[in-house]
Amino acid sequence: MFLKEQQRGIMKRNNDNLTKNNVDSLAKQTKSILNKYNIKLNKNLGQNYLIDRNKRDQIVNFGNLTKDDVVLEIGPGIGTLTTELSAKAKKVIAIEQDTSIFKILKERLEKENIDNVELINDDALNVDFPKFNKIVSNLPYQISSPITFKFLDYDFDIGILMYQKEFASRMNGAVGTKDYSRLSAMLYFKCDVEILTNVSAESFIPKPKVDSSVVKLTPKIPKLDGKLSNLSVDEISDDTFNTYSNFTKALFQHRNKKVRNALIDSRHEISTLDKKEMKSKLNSITSTKINDLLDKRVIVIDPEDILYLSRQLTF
Repeated sequence: MFLKEQQRGIMKRNNDNLTKNNVDSLAKQTKSILNKYNIKLNKNLGQNYLIDRNKRDQIVNFGNLTKDDVVLEIGPGIGTLTTELSAKAKKVIAIEQDTSIFKILKERLEKENIDNVELINDDALNVDFPKFNKIVSNLPYQISSPITFKFLDYDFDIGILMYQKEFASRMNGAVGTKDYSRLSAMLYFKCDVEILTNVSAESFIPKPKVDSSVVKLTPKIPKLDGKLSNLSVDEISDDTFNTYSNFTKALFQHRNKKVRNALIDSRHEISTLDKKEMKSKLNSITSTKINDLLDKRVIVIDPEDILYLSRQLTF
C-alpha cells in the first residue's frame, strides 16, 4: 500500500513538473519575443497571451484540422496558435488589429518560412472575412459577443474559441438558471454550443482576473421541436430573427420580472408606444396562450416562446 501511494505521489509530481515545464517553455518563448521588440501587453485590450503549451496543443487538436481546411484566427498576437495551425491546415487567415503586433507576427512568419498564412491588419469587427471553413481563436474578450454573432453570419463547419469562463457558461445557459441570458437565447437558433475544457488564468501573461473556457460552436439549422407548428424553418428569415432579437433584448433587461412588465419597461426596444399605450395594448389581448406567457417570469420562458411572442405581438 505504501509503495502504491509513493508511486502515485511520484507520478503526480512528474505530471506537475511536465505541466510546469510546458508552461515555462512557451512562456520563455513568448517573453523572449516581447522583450526583443519591447512590447508591453495591455490586458485592457484583451492582450492576454497563452503560455501553456499543453492547452495550446489541445486547442489546435480540437479543430481536427486537415490540409483541406482554411482556418480563420482573430487576434493571433505573436503567433502562439498561428504557427501550429499553419502546420496542420491548408491556410490560415489571421486578423490582427494592433499594427506593432502585426509587424512582429509578419516578421516571425517570414523568419520561420511559413507561407500559408494570410495576415490582415484590421479590426475584425469591421472587415469582411475571406472564405474559410473553420475558426480557431483565442479571442480578445472585449469583443466576444459581437464577433461571435458576426461569425454566425458566415458559413463554416466549426469554431474552436476561447472565452472568459463566465461568458462561456452564459452561451448555453439552461432556461431557468442563473446562466440563462439574452446571449443563450440568441445563440439557441444559430448554433450548438459545447464547452470543451477550462483554462486557468495561470496559463496566460499577463494573468487575467478570471479563468477561461474553450468552446466549440457548430452552426445549425433551427429546429422548433413542434412547438410552433405554424412556423417552418424557412420562415426564420433575417427580418424574423431581427424582431426576435429586439424582443430578447427587451426581455432580458428585466430577466426576473414578468414578461408583461419587462415589455412595458423596455417598450422602446420594440415599439414607439408610450407606457400607457403599451399597457393598453397588452391588456387587450384575449389569447389564453399569450396571456399565460405574459404572466411568466422572463427567466423561465424558452427561446421558442420568445419567438412565438415576437411573431404574435405587433406594436
